[in-house]
Amino acid sequence: MLYRDEALVLRTRKLGEADRIITLLTREHGVVRAVAKGVRRTTSRWGSRLEPFTPVDLQLAQGRNLDTVTQAETKGAYAAALGADYDRYTAGTAMLETAERLVVEEREPARQQFTLLLGGLAAMAGGGRRPAHVLDSYLLRALAIAGYAPTFVDCAHCGRPPVTSTGELVTHRWFNPSMGGVLCSTCRIPGSATPAPETLHLLGALLAGDWPVVEAAEARHVKEASGLVAAFVQWQLERGLRSLAYVER
Repeated sequence: MLYRDEALVLRTRKLGEADRIITLLTREHGVVRAVAKGVRRTTSRWGSRLEPFTPVDLQLAQGRNLDTVTQAETKGAYAAALGADYDRYTAGTAMLETAERLVVEEREPARQQFTLLLGGLAAMAGGGRRPAHVLDSYLLRALAIAGYAPTFVDCAHCGRPPVTSTGELVTHRWFNPSMGGVLCSTCRIPGSATPAPETLHLLGALLAGDWPVVEAAEARHVKEASGLVAAFVQWQLERGLRSLAYVER
């Protein structure tokens, strides 16, 4: 049976002498693994169309274990832009790995994750924003879509808002990845971090996509926020992202 879908190439690996297995994030079928036959031959018309970061419009033939790519039309040129810049390439690679880890059900629609990754790669390739900002915003939003939304305002354990009995607005000062975000003084647990209030404000802006706030943040708060994002991702995914080790934080 043939079917069509929009897809982003997440990764590839060699198969035999001329083929590749392509791991794709598709809009309507989630993660799909398919064989691209003859793609490694110099005469292949698909060689550059099925590289990581590439958005494609595909026709596939459904198979028992692996589908087969029968048609491929490129819909964007992100691979060249990301490949020319180390920081953007490594950050983009972490985004691809995250998407594959979060979309666990194969052949199930993943429209929100697909749309978020597509927009994130476009922003990364466009060069208008810092790679670390795009990556951290993507990681927080991808986790939120997957059901792991962190909280940076109300206490993650008891839900207490950051307001005192007199109505004064305060900031919960403790953050713990295992608890899902910030904690009030009553719920804090040993080992919790105590980030600056500006860092928590920045994290909320990254999650919301509030770019004026993100771009106005001081370097020390950006670095602290990136460390907390990495810790939160590692906890929720139960093991760290291999590609995150190569990202300049």
